[in-house]
Amino acid sequence: MGDVAARRLDLAGTRSFAAAGAGPERRRRLAEFNAAWLGEVWADATESLRQPPASGIALAAVGSVGRGEAGPLSDYDLVLLHDTRALTNDDITTLADRFWYPLWDAGVRLDHSVRSVSQCRTVAADDLTAAVGLLDIAPVAGDAEVVAAARATVSHDWRAQARRRLPQLVEAVAARHHRHGELAQSLEPDLKEAHGGLRDLTILRALTEAWLAERPRGEADAAYALLLDVRDAVHVVTGRGRDRLGREDHDAVAALLGHDDPDDLLAAVSDAGRTIAYALDGTLRRAGQSQRARVLRVGPRRPQMVPLGYGLFESDGEVVLGSGSLVETDPQLPLRSAVVAARAGLPISPTTLDNLATKSPDLPTPWPATARDLFSDLLAAGPGLVPVWEGLDQHGLVDRWLPEWAAVRSRPQRNAVHRHTVDRHLIETVVHASGLVRTVGRADLLLLAALLHDIGKVRGAHDHSVAGAPLAEDVMRRLGHADADVAVVTGLVREHLTLIELATRRDHADPATVDAALAAVDGDRDRFELLLALTEADAVAAGPKAWTDWRAALLRQLATAVRARLDRTGGEPSTPGERTAYETELAATTASGDAQIPDEIVRALAAGDPHVEVVANGGSWRVDIADRDRLGLFADTAGLLAAEGLVVRTAVLRTLDGAAVNEWHVESPSGSAPEPERIRRGLARLATGDRGPLGLLERRRQFARRRAGESGLGLPGQPRALVVPGASTDATVIEVRAEDRPGLLHDLGIALAKSGVSVRSAHIATYAGQTLDTFYVTDRAGRLLDPGKVAQVVAVVIDTCDAG
Repeated sequence: MGDVAARRLDLAGTRSFAAAGAGPERRRRLAEFNAAWLGEVWADATESLRQPPASGIALAAVGSVGRGEAGPLSDYDLVLLHDTRALTNDDITTLADRFWYPLWDAGVRLDHSVRSVSQCRTVAADDLTAAVGLLDIAPVAGDAEVVAAARATVSHDWRAQARRRLPQLVEAVAARHHRHGELAQSLEPDLKEAHGGLRDLTILRALTEAWLAERPRGEADAAYALLLDVRDAVHVVTGRGRDRLGREDHDAVAALLGHDDPDDLLAAVSDAGRTIAYALDGTLRRAGQSQRARVLRVGPRRPQMVPLGYGLFESDGEVVLGSGSLVETDPQLPLRSAVVAARAGLPISPTTLDNLATKSPDLPTPWPATARDLFSDLLAAGPGLVPVWEGLDQHGLVDRWLPEWAAVRSRPQRNAVHRHTVDRHLIETVVHASGLVRTVGRADLLLLAALLHDIGKVRGAHDHSVAGAPLAEDVMRRLGHADADVAVVTGLVREHLTLIELATRRDHADPATVDAALAAVDGDRDRFELLLALTEADAVAAGPKAWTDWRAALLRQLATAVRARLDRTGGEPSTPGERTAYETELAATTASGDAQIPDEIVRALAAGDPHVEVVANGGSWRVDIADRDRLGLFADTAGLLAAEGLVVRTAVLRTLDGAAVNEWHVESPSGSAPEPERIRRGLARLATGDRGPLGLLERRRQFARRRAGESGLGLPGQPRALVVPGASTDATVIEVRAEDRPGLLHDLGIALAKSGVSVRSAHIATYAGQTLDTFYVTDRAGRLLDPGKVAQVVAVVIDTCDAG
């Protein structure tokens, strides 16, 4: 690091982050340093010329340096600006070399150009990004009038060409947002380029400069200052001029900015990003309105008002209040406005939201029935709910209706499955649930449960489902719902993870699994269908990692088993050894769906030739394998599939007439389908003791170990193995949590086989590099393991996980 960079970091030392309002003062000092140092270099460069110019040439800055907002390690974006009459081309070249080289020698990051005023005008006309940047051009040294002339010329052209360039600007902004994502919804946000980032406020300034719209101030400026502070802190803690807040920097940046918890930092950054994004989106709409007004204006232009009902109108793509609306006397008008806007797929005008937030009276507690109905209509509006809810939230109306919302607003989720903050995830869940309302008897309760299912994800909550249930109850009572409905929604919130956990971690053919699913809904069919729909909506809203084809298939399979029990017993718990017809079929069926093994497969098995069939299942595959039953077959199959690069999700193992008839559900990260002939040949070789087919697995293991060593990352914690009591009446259920690695399932299979344990089924899940595997095991005679054997198996499993 050069002396200049070190000096800038020293000016932005850790103490400069401690005091309130320290950010603007820190950036002022940095701006003064930048101006002084660049001025010195400029003076040295110009004095060395034979005839130093008195006027007509200057050093100018654009970007953060030009705005006086540069961070400790921001790039220098400089322009050597000249009037072509001031110096010859040779003199300009000489001056540029004498100025740029000392900057490079000082080790600073430099973006530089040499331009005349007319060239600035040409570049701005041809390059949209350059035009926006040159609007902020500021003098650093030399003739300030040249810089003023360039800025005035570019600004004049920008205003004159605003109508033509606005569509280009909108398209460029959308493309940038698509590349860099939404700042508010990222755990590693790009503070500059993402939607809601620092560059978006530069766009706001450009729109204002074009006289197309007024720039929102107040909250937008405060949000911008916060992001600048975070950017400065990133520079200090990393020693690099980064704009991305990486996961590895969360703790240090949070501490530097005075946050006790890095999640509080991320919530503040998310809030700031949402504020800026909301301001930009609204300003772009108003700029478009202004542009259309210029195009259409022949005489005085009257706004086109399309009535939407309830005193609300569509005007220029926004919902606005009519002049006769009773804002000050109708407490339900905000709800009516939201319903109308969401159904129409339109945002509510910020001015209208301000009026609704500041002038409309509060709803009484409990809410009247008409207000409850309006709220249900709002939740049922579909995708139009998302932007409308954001506007309501930005203007404080959501807090008035749901005070509990403040605790989950912008709350980050450090989970590889989730793609949104808690509050946005809740709204996305409602949107997806609105497409499932015809599958349930009470659509309103489904939507309310979707809105509230993660309301307990607050700081300090050990189990957010349990913590959320009383909060959901408070909300339901405030809204005025009947006791029975309160109990249903509260129960759905408490149990919203139960079905997906049973579907992915338990054996659906085991009556105890169905018992657990029914216990979560008190044996009630209507509540089960509500919980099933909520489970699907929650997973879909979480993202593609939470709602894969195999997880959807497992949930459908569990639902079929539960419905079969409900049809037969009305939801009563099973008695020991009792199965429904579906459970019996599921437990005894072969992979192909027949109760008996076909004769040709029997003959092949007798000759020592395994049978393998691959069935496509959306984005995953089912691999049906029939082979002679033998010790270690489970481990060999798991190892072979891992060697082929396949990820096992579920294995269901059955024995019929001395033959193993097993069903494996796998995914292929490469996208290539499993090759049944390769798997068949590999199993045949393994049965003879030839371990050659597992050679590729060992190479995968070595590669994984090398990568782990190069990363320098330690294990996230010790592996755990525990018995799940009551999960099955005829098998011992062991749950294993450990760091995932190639061949782990193979290693566990070998360990269980050596322990004298049979695996009846295995249910595999992996999140963020951590595996959560559930094994249904018995002794060789098919009985539950005794306590001593359980302790031995648990110890062996832990040792096997540690051995990797």
